[in-house]
Amino acid sequence: MSKDKILNPENDKWNQFLPGISVDCVIFGYHNEELKILILEYKKTGLFALPGGFIKHDEDVDTAAKRVLKERTDLSDIYLKQFRTFGSLERFDPEPLRTILSKTDQEFTENHFLLTRFISVSYYALINFKKAAPIPDALSDSCRWYDVDELPPLMLDHTHIFEVALSHLRENIDQNVVGLNLLTNKFTMRDLQNLYETILSKKLNRTGFHRKMMLSGRLKRIGKKPTGGAHRAPYLYQFQL
Repeated sequence: MSKDKILNPENDKWNQFLPGISVDCVIFGYHNEELKILILEYKKTGLFALPGGFIKHDEDVDTAAKRVLKERTDLSDIYLKQFRTFGSLERFDPEPLRTILSKTDQEFTENHFLLTRFISVSYYALINFKKAAPIPDALSDSCRWYDVDELPPLMLDHTHIFEVALSHLRENIDQNVVGLNLLTNKFTMRDLQNLYETILSKKLNRTGFHRKMMLSGRLKRIGKKPTGGAHRAPYLYQFQL
């Protein structure tokens, strides 16, 4: 679909979407012991937002979220969790979208689909950083990774959405099997502990963490990591579900 067709306010293509409801996605990745999320930057505006989209009349909400993720990362079959619906009156502010439409030289009326009030069904996803291919949408210059500790100011209530997603991830870190989705297929116990410490933003006791992981029954020891040195080689693990 061309950009003109997407942005034309009179285009019947908007009729394929449910009015007043959207999906927003907090897409987590992990790289160099840093937790990251994907952020869109809109053209000529200096505005930043979480990746999102709309729900088709003949589409389940979860299916819409998976489609948005596929469009922004080129990945399928990834971990996706619906964590909250955001519908406060305070989140309604058409000005950022009006700015985006104006700066991209689009003709629009004040009843344009994008300028109406939206309720957001929000998800977070856990994806393999190295496999993702971030793709901007038609309104954006870029879709790229940001360290969660160095996010730009996000438009509307997207910072709040991110904060709630991160809190939910931390509270459910064991149930989500984050290592399975954010680490490589083979990893050391130190790799797994580093991931937990990064997400939780705190240090964990090494012995206690090791015991907890092994008692969970989710890890399988598969050998030792080649080091090429004189130091004792650490064991490698895989998740077994």
